[in-house]
Amino acid sequence: MYRHGFGDCFLVSLPRGRGEAHIMIDCGVLLGTRDAAATVQAVVADIARVTGGEIALLAVTHEHWDHVSGFLQAGEAMRALRVRQVWMSWAENPDDPQARRLAGERARALAALRLGMARLGLAGADGEGPLAGLLGFFGAGGSSTRDALEAARALAPGGRPRYLDPGEGPIEIEGTGARIYVLGPPRDEALLLRSQPSRAGRETYEIAPGLPLDDAAACLAGAAEAPFAARWAIPLEVAATLPFFRRVLASPEERWRGVSGAWLDGLAELALKLDAHTNNSSLVLAIELPGGAVLLFAGDAQVGNWLSWQGLRWRIAGGEVTGPDLLARTVLYKVGHHGSHNATLREQGLEAMERLATALVPVDEAIARRQNWTRIPLPSLMTRLAERTGGRVLRADAGRDGVPPPPAARDVRATDLWFEVRL
Repeated sequence: MYRHGFGDCFLVSLPRGRGEAHIMIDCGVLLGTRDAAATVQAVVADIARVTGGEIALLAVTHEHWDHVSGFLQAGEAMRALRVRQVWMSWAENPDDPQARRLAGERARALAALRLGMARLGLAGADGEGPLAGLLGFFGAGGSSTRDALEAARALAPGGRPRYLDPGEGPIEIEGTGARIYVLGPPRDEALLLRSQPSRAGRETYEIAPGLPLDDAAACLAGAAEAPFAARWAIPLEVAATLPFFRRVLASPEERWRGVSGAWLDGLAELALKLDAHTNNSSLVLAIELPGGAVLLFAGDAQVGNWLSWQGLRWRIAGGEVTGPDLLARTVLYKVGHHGSHNATLREQGLEAMERLATALVPVDEAIARRQNWTRIPLPSLMTRLAERTGGRVLRADAGRDGVPPPPAARDVRATDLWFEVRL
């Protein structure tokens, strides 16, 4: 696990003959990270050193900046790697009708959000805050996550990645004895669009208030025009003569609260929904090692994605493998979405991992706090992970900004740039 900030980049090295087969999963860091390009370039340089420039498999989980920015920020070094396969989920397949429709909906939502930010700027907002932070997951400064995804796609032989469906596999990594099972994202849109736990919150490790997010189409419709017809509007010159408006809207910094800007109220909700649905489209892989131990890489999968694994089944020589079976044999878990409240299920997730020995959390709490993300990582989840692993929770920010140092273990090596776990 690379320790380059708030973002994911993992390298799995499997013994093969006299050498190793290397699997790289994601490469990105949160927008606004200090010296982001140089940091990501250092990560890719280290990957090139460790692998000799040979990547058996590159898996790209989903289209968020903190997972894909490196394909632009370290583009030249990426292109110098010899990548034998690139995997993405079915949701990134431009030839898939369902994926095209969902991508179109995301694009329209993102366009509405960017329009809203532009109008906020015209109204005097400073461009900071939660909405700007959420939009940062989709890139900025002329580069977008779509550009980064295309750069990753171009690394595949012939520019043609393999697009994977849940239940596909198991796919063998030649010469390693390892098999990879594809768990998510689901095709069922009821699950694909389910990001939050129920109001009772029993699925996860803390009761989370439900987000009153309306249907994306309704949000988009509200973003297209003012909320009321012109005949109901009060001209500003008239409003300025009324006591209420003189008291509440007279100062310049409050002008944005006028009815002409009331449609902006739904933008934060739309941004949250767009962010969550993109997370839930994460490609989720379970890597089964010879002997049966499983490494689980969940991307940023949220509630519906996790629930969908329960019904998955694979017929293999000698029997059947199920989603719950893979969870039960998980020994290493890449914690979903940087340890957030809705990206690790309880009974159908962490509690089912009977053999869990190590948890990897790609998080930087100081950066999260600067974004006002006060529950990333979620304290109750971190506590339970420590209990389940006997304290073997490796956080990317361990030993920094007041975070306790990583646990000492003979099979764990640490530098400022990475943690290495040997199994």
